[in-house]
Amino acid sequence: MDVVGYAPLYEVMQDTPLAPWADVLPGQIQQAFGNRPHGDLPKWREVVKALVPPFPAGECILDAPCVGVPPVGAGDGQRAHIEQALRRLHPWRKGPYCLQGVHIDTEWRSDWKWNRLQAHIEPLTGRRVLDVGCGNGYHCWRMAGEGARLVIGVDPGQLYVMQYWAVRQFMPGPPVYVVPLTGEQVPGLAAFDTVFSMGVLYHRRRPLEHLRVLHTHLRPGGELVLETLVIEGGQGDLLKPAGRYARMRNVWSIPSPPTLVAWIEAAGFCDVQLRDVTVTTPREQRRTDWMRFHSLPEFLDPDDPTRTVEGYPAPIRAICTAKKSLSVS
Repeated sequence: MDVVGYAPLYEVMQDTPLAPWADVLPGQIQQAFGNRPHGDLPKWREVVKALVPPFPAGECILDAPCVGVPPVGAGDGQRAHIEQALRRLHPWRKGPYCLQGVHIDTEWRSDWKWNRLQAHIEPLTGRRVLDVGCGNGYHCWRMAGEGARLVIGVDPGQLYVMQYWAVRQFMPGPPVYVVPLTGEQVPGLAAFDTVFSMGVLYHRRRPLEHLRVLHTHLRPGGELVLETLVIEGGQGDLLKPAGRYARMRNVWSIPSPPTLVAWIEAAGFCDVQLRDVTVTTPREQRRTDWMRFHSLPEFLDPDDPTRTVEGYPAPIRAICTAKKSLSVS
């Protein structure tokens, strides 16, 4: 859960195109945890340490909606200890997870998003994958379940990174790592076969810059998988919320699908495909016992669920895929 804990990642990065990043990554992680630690970071570290299992790790379940390990080797008392510890990492937003019989019913049914994109992306078998803005790493585990040889998720949220480490206590084997960085802090080495950016673009003041950064992470011929908020409309249509959107801070711009496709092309990608457009419903994003704060039902106008509480169109999310040209070095 610190620089030393990432030693297996540094090792696997050597003798690959990621080796230059391996040289600086320990310092980046040290800086992230050391210079601006969250006030609750010591508590979260203790939670992760308390989850070292006194029983053999079970078989990892990475290709099912509920990621985790089956209840093997843990008695009722140990299971109660596990649940008590995991609840101290509230709120759990991405999942679900099933760890030794403890079901973490997260705010998002992240498996629904995975189901929407899974059939449309290049097979991940043997690929190096980068997941930008990965949260606690739920989708990273799903990527490993599809055969990726290495999955690196980046997210600056220290709670999310600690949630990843809590899950990893039960699944130490898969080649999945979540580090406390942003996509902009990853060197542009053209080293990844697939790059995911899901739920990030609308939080960027300059969305084209974000897309161009993603472009630098892909090898020629690699694939971008992008998921973001959109609005209904044609080419050039764009919503720039004044203040919050669905009570979210830092939502700078929400394009229409044609505008989104044009942005991706302007960032240097080719073969841009709009794969899915889906309205987000309170069945997919909602308050649970593991995320007790307000969620989508409270973010929508109670008299008109097609609008947010601020009066904007209710959330719609789109998935696009695109390629980096083989002619780009």
